[in-house]
Amino acid sequence: MASMAELSDSVLMATAAIPAGRVATYGDVGKVVGCGPRLVARILAGSGGSTSWWRVVRADGSIAEQLVSEASTRLGREGVEVVGGRVDLAKHRAELE
Repeated sequence: MASMAELSDSVLMATAAIPAGRVATYGDVGKVVGCGPRLVARILAGSGGSTSWWRVVRADGSIAEQLVSEASTRLGREGVEVVGGRVDLAKHRAELE
């Protein structure tokens, strides 16, 4: 089993690999690194902004309320439209490996 440090590094690397103009869900990132979506969220929340955290959204495409303003601005600069605090996953979802 991976240590917490290894999981954190994996989550940060997977998040950094999401291309500009695309998003992934917490669950997408979790599947790639082998952990649950809540742990992905916790790791990103504690990362100090060291990766492209704004490219990770909830399973329904919504952005956490406390992050909507900043994430919407950053995503908008990348060409991702955010409507009502939500991203169209069918249009903007990245394929993670």
